[in-house]
Amino acid sequence: MNNSLANSARLIGAGLRALIVLTVICGVIYPLLVTGVAQALFNNKANGSEVKDSTGRVVGSELIGQRYDLPLKKGEETPAPDLKWFQPRPSNGLGINTVNKQYELILSGATNRAGDNAELIKWVRDAKAAVVKDNSTPDYKVKPSDVPAEAVTSSGSGLDPHISPQYAKLQAHRVAQRNHLDVTVVEKLVNDHTEGRALGFMGEPRVNVLQLNVGLKEVMGEG
Repeated sequence: MNNSLANSARLIGAGLRALIVLTVICGVIYPLLVTGVAQALFNNKANGSEVKDSTGRVVGSELIGQRYDLPLKKGEETPAPDLKWFQPRPSNGLGINTVNKQYELILSGATNRAGDNAELIKWVRDAKAAVVKDNSTPDYKVKPSDVPAEAVTSSGSGLDPHISPQYAKLQAHRVAQRNHLDVTVVEKLVNDHTEGRALGFMGEPRVNVLQLNVGLKEVMGEG
């Protein structure tokens, strides 16, 4: 009986010691080590790839797209886009967290519509018509054939922060007119914010809309 109790006590003691050691290693030392390495070598990425304006104020993350809308008017279901800014991809996949009203979190997700879905086809047609109408100016007319695919379709997550250089340049005339800027200034801004393919061969050239609008704000002297 005494031997049985002694063995049980020894096993319990060994288990508790293992629990304490592994908790310290895995729950304290390892997280601190990983956090320290991340902060030292990848500080910006570890902190969410924050984007700051010229005043140092954090205005978002370069990894998450955001909308540029006018305040919601009475009777409107969705706000109208603020056309002084470059616009991102549509975000039909986005919803609002209705469970916890204290935090109206944006939920990511796709539209989950098939390519031949009537509702999706209507969304795309309406989006294309809006792109043509919104971006046409007295001296620059947008044709439906000029509208790139990502201008009328949302990404799988609905949070894509990038658009193509083609779509950014299509918007340049409208942005220049709305902000009383020379279109060559706005087009240069687009060129300066165009990112090439990763490692020279992966993906497609792209423009981060948030960073582009931060640059536009600085050009307008508001940054």
